[in-house]
Amino acid sequence: MATLETPIPVVDLARVEANLRRMQDYCDAHGLKLRPHIKTHKIVELARRQMALGAVGLTCQKLTEAEVMLERGCDDILISYPMIGAEKARRLAALAPRARITVAADSPLAVETAAAAAREAGTAIGVLVEFDSGMGRTGVTTPEAAAALARQVADTEGLRLAGVMTYPTTEATVTFVAALRPLLEADGLDIPTVSGGGTPGAFRSHELGVADELRVGTYIYNDRNTVISGACTLDDCALHVLATVISTPQPGHFILDCGSKTLTSDLSGEGHPGYGLLIDYPDAVIEKLTEEHGIVRTDPAGPAPMLGEKVWILPNHVCPVSNLHDRVVVRHSDGRTEDWEVSARGCTR
Repeated sequence: MATLETPIPVVDLARVEANLRRMQDYCDAHGLKLRPHIKTHKIVELARRQMALGAVGLTCQKLTEAEVMLERGCDDILISYPMIGAEKARRLAALAPRARITVAADSPLAVETAAAAAREAGTAIGVLVEFDSGMGRTGVTTPEAAAALARQVADTEGLRLAGVMTYPTTEATVTFVAALRPLLEADGLDIPTVSGGGTPGAFRSHELGVADELRVGTYIYNDRNTVISGACTLDDCALHVLATVISTPQPGHFILDCGSKTLTSDLSGEGHPGYGLLIDYPDAVIEKLTEEHGIVRTDPAGPAPMLGEKVWILPNHVCPVSNLHDRVVVRHSDGRTEDWEVSARGCTR
């Protein structure tokens, strides 16, 4: 590691493989289909590992992510984001004949966009009706609205009703699905899949007994937020940013060569200050980021790194960190390192 130019994300492959196995084993033990979200890593090699272990397919957040993964041979993809408009329909139609494609929808227009793509492609597209479980983001907010969309999907040529999805999976999910089932049964419809998500609560999914598919992303690397949530330990965290101390203006104050273009500006909430955890200096706080600088404060009388020293940082939220880098350094268990391309980074459309 001493020769690596910083700042750079470094991935411990042994920890990655342990994390992948732990989640797949959990899903297998509880009869859950695992459909990992690639937005965390955006790396084709890692997606292939997830599929080889038993994942039923991949989750992508954007069409561009799906395009990258499909080009590299991944052929069962859920795009968990509503697509709206003719241009999205055109691009979706180009993917549909080449893979089993499912999309999320929370409005009649999103269903119509999927239908237009299916007509152009001449092949069926699956639709998961998305509902809100408390995130306040996308998703219909009433069982009646979900039932109306499900009927629209079922009545539309070229579409198949794949089920429903939500994020995160909570007690509200249980209540919503219980109210939705009789509405659909009245129309002769069922719910083929209830797709839930969220790494922090993933290993309690079976306790709720509502989801039969699990969409999780962060589990492959983990981060400071998943440690705080209790979903993992520091020893389960597989991606760290290696940075260098480039300035020590005064005692208790040092500067790193990583700012918002490296670590993102996500925070972890009250009681967990700073823009990441300095592994070897846990009492130091990365209190401010500019684009290229990480500004750190610590006790002037306490331990602090020296000028030129390289330090390890656990990101608060690892998913945006992946999207900020063209490559990661992968460290094998035998000490070898190699560069891997972050194949789907920057995929915002």
